[in-house]
Amino acid sequence: MSLFGDGLDAAVQKTFTRPAPKSAPAQMRYLVKQLKGTKAVAQMLRISQRTVERYVKDQIKKPRPDLAARLEGEVKKRWQPQIRAKARQKAATTGGIVIDTQARMGYTAPIGSTDEDRRRHLTVALPPRYAARLFDAQEAGASERELQQIVAEGLREVYFQDGGRRAGSLEEVRFTDIEHLEFDL
Repeated sequence: MSLFGDGLDAAVQKTFTRPAPKSAPAQMRYLVKQLKGTKAVAQMLRISQRTVERYVKDQIKKPRPDLAARLEGEVKKRWQPQIRAKARQKAATTGGIVIDTQARMGYTAPIGSTDEDRRRHLTVALPPRYAARLFDAQEAGASERELQQIVAEGLREVYFQDGGRRAGSLEEVRFTDIEHLEFDL
């Protein structure tokens, strides 16, 4: 489970205009239609082609928990791609992204400042360029650490430096021990 990647996906999923299919047979039919065949779905879900066909025909209705999770994940990954693209584009160009987090934060600054890490609960609107960087990095397969670093840079600029009005000599923000993280577009 990736905290940042899943958080970004959840934020985009909030913009969906219709709910994704809920039942296993409906999810399976959706995937068969998207991948144009039962064989591709069977390989993707690591089950037999015959099992996929039985789900499509409503002969099986309740999957095992691990298969149910994979099935739901694959459907959500493919659900409403145009809505998903529009939401990402809007966040990356005009809207930005809001982050709500509770984590331990500190920073590296010149001697004489109180740079000790402490637990903070922040809700901060990051500018569109950070949303663009986050989504581009996620598309490129960036690690959790890289996504965390982008968020830390955004928090440094928006929260700690207040857009350049204070703490100009702040070098680096440490963003660790994350208890809660949620994104909103």
